[in-house]
Amino acid sequence: MKQQLFLFISLSSFIIYCYVKANDTSPVVPVTIKLSKTEKVIGFANSFLNTPYRAGGTTKSGMDCSGLVQTSFKEIDIKLPRSSAEMSDFGNAVSWKNIKPGDLLFFNIERLEGNINHVGLVTEIAKPDIYFIHSTTKKGVITNSLQENYWATSFVKAKRVIN
Repeated sequence: MKQQLFLFISLSSFIIYCYVKANDTSPVVPVTIKLSKTEKVIGFANSFLNTPYRAGGTTKSGMDCSGLVQTSFKEIDIKLPRSSAEMSDFGNAVSWKNIKPGDLLFFNIERLEGNINHVGLVTEIAKPDIYFIHSTTKKGVITNSLQENYWATSFVKAKRVIN
């Protein structure tokens, strides 16, 4: 008998709760989340993950490294040059230990021409790892760690464009 009474009270409570909830006319207040410029640029760049590589590309159909960075910063109204070498002249120099999300990393890939021929955008710091998004010729837009030997030995400098 106690079990039946408990079941009846529980079921009745649930039905009343559902009825009240269904007839609740209190206004729903939308929550607006204000993102920083850094969060916006990283979020936009991440929307291109797995986009295939295309030289000169700046869209989801194909993207190169400087196109990814230029397009992402354009989203927060920062105009950057088109090439990674020219981009490397923008912003303020940052030491390895002071790199933070939103900074640009510049590389000298031996098989490519020029002293600076590749750029990536720092997305996350998880000491000792520094993760960055970039576009590679083989895998398209991906994220790597600056601690990986290939990237650590190709690293030239970091710049901060967002203050």
